[in-house]
Formats: sequence, C-alpha cells, structure tokens
Amino acid sequence: MRLRTTWSGVVLIAASLLVVSFAAGVGLAGRSQSGAVAPVVPDGPGPTFVVNDQDLRMPPTVIAYGDMRFTDPANVTATNPTARRALVRRVLEEKPDAILLNGDVPWHGGDKKDYEVYHSETQAWRDANLRVFPALGNHEFAECQVPQCLANWWAEFPKVKGRRWYSVSLGSKIYAIALDSDDSLLPGSPQARWLQAEIASLQGGIEFVFIAMHHPPVADIQTQLNVDHNPRPNEIALARLLKTAGAANSAKFVVVAGHIHNYERFLEDGVLYLVSGGGGAAPYPVERTPPDRYQDSGFPNYHYVKFVLDGRSLRGTMYRLADPNTGTWEAKDTFEVDAK
Repeated sequence: MRLRTTWSGVVLIAASLLVVSFAAGVGLAGRSQSGAVAPVVPDGPGPTFVVNDQDLRMPPTVIAYGDMRFTDPANVTATNPTARRALVRRVLEEKPDAILLNGDVPWHGGDKKDYEVYHSETQAWRDANLRVFPALGNHEFAECQVPQCLANWWAEFPKVKGRRWYSVSLGSKIYAIALDSDDSLLPGSPQARWLQAEIASLQGGIEFVFIAMHHPPVADIQTQLNVDHNPRPNEIALARLLKTAGAANSAKFVVVAGHIHNYERFLEDGVLYLVSGGGGAAPYPVERTPPDRYQDSGFPNYHYVKFVLDGRSLRGTMYRLADPNTGTWEAKDTFEVDAK
C-alpha cells in the first residue's frame, strides 16, 4: 500500500446476488425515507443494498463518523448539542453519496425520545435524500433489554430491520460493510462466518472496502485514562481476519470505528484503521502512541472524515470543528490510499 496521506473504500459489482436495489436518492436516513425497495430475499454472500454507478455523484464521496449521542439538547454533559448539530449541517452541505455512522447514534437506545431527537435533528438529511448506513454501538443497547433495544433501532432504520450487520454496494468500485461489535466477531461466530463469505464473494472490480463498526480493532493503547476503551479480543479477532483476507484479496480495506471520542489513524498489515468518534459525545483525550499517524495535540476533535474516489486512489480528509460556536472548520488530516 502506497500511503501519501489519504483513505480507502469499497466497491462491488454483484448484481447477480442483489438483495435490495436502491434507486437514486434512496437511503436509510430514517422512518419517512421514500423510495422503491426490492423484496428482501434470504441472506447470502453479496450486497444487502445496491446503489448503481449512475446514481452516484462524480467523483463518488463517502462520509464516516460516529458517537453523536443524540438526546435532549438540554443535556450538555454527555454530548455537545452545538457540535452535534454543526456536524449534521456540514455533512448536509457535503452532499455525500453515503454516510456511514459507526455507532452510539442515541445516548440511550432504550429511550425512544433520543431517537426522536436524532430524527428531528437529521430531518434535512432525509429532505435531501441522503443515504445513511448506520452500525450499532454500545449505547444503542443502553437502558433496555436487547429485543427492545433492537426494536427501537429498527423503528428508526426500518430498511435494516432484522439485520445487525449488512453490506452495501456503492457503484462498481466501493463496497461498505456495517458490523455489530456488540455481537461476537470471534472465529466461527455467525457474524465472522458471514463476513468471510462477504469478502470471498467480492468481485474483481471492487477496489475499496469500507468496514463501519463501533469498537475499534486498532487504537492508541491507553495506560491511564479510558483504559476500558482499548481494543478488545472481539475486535482484535477481526484485525487478524483482515490480515489474512486483505493479503489474499484484490481490494484495499478501510475500517472506521468509534467508541473513543477522538480521532486516530493507523496502517496495520495493509489495512487502514481509523477511529472517528468525534460526532458530539463528550470528548476523550488520548495518549498518542508512535504507530498513530495522527499526532496533532489539538483537542477536542469534533470531526467527520470525507473520502473521495479519485481514479484508482481514495483521498481522505479529516475535517475538524475548530470552533463549535462559530462553525469554523479546518482540514486537520489528509491521506491517500492507492488501489492494488
């Protein structure tokens, strides 16, 4: 992998294995999203959702970030509602082809009012027909039993009902996979077997594969603060899987996680690992280690990451909210990943 300062993505040509077909503008932005959706067929390798090349902008653009903690705007301790709303507005201005949310969308998944705040504050996304592809985080399972937690999640994102993990073909070169790190990713688990089948089924035209998930497989190892947010065996197992799968596959892999309310970037075994947890939740300082390719001391890092497919390269930029009160933004990290 030649790293100049950019990102990696996912693309797939798998019409024969089509599960759900998206017309232009159809997405998962929320309950009132309109658009024709083909009947769901039994799961198998291949994309759960498909967006055709002609329905993508040129060049195709993907935005990823997480840890928003949508909740009552009066709550200014668990989350920063000013930063959270500024991010929503900024993402709307970018008009990406897909938004990957890597978890902790609500503050408490057991509180339906938190989803109502998400629905209200992101209404402009649905009005603009933006495609939103969410991954489950640990706060989606807060203050509720698993069945009720999932019922609340699927009520807000009905197009993924019945699925805790799924995949998306974004044209013929980019493929995105949403995983659930609250469930097992250990070898032999249903999710791990599904992921292996997805990777094995990737067509030759796919150049970049995004994996959106909540808990990070690779991160700065903390020794003092938030040590309970260090990578766990569950996600480390995924990194081991990708080490083997990445070497054998013609696509480049990019993993975008959250959980740590900051920004980090790593290149390990040919896989790009990002921590993008700057969506508004109470920020976490981190002890940066030498493998982290982002060493800026700025704090807090409310941010999103934008990926642009440029020929056979994926250009990435981390945009940081320099001042939530004035809405001032700055490009704080740029990187590029070339296709194999």
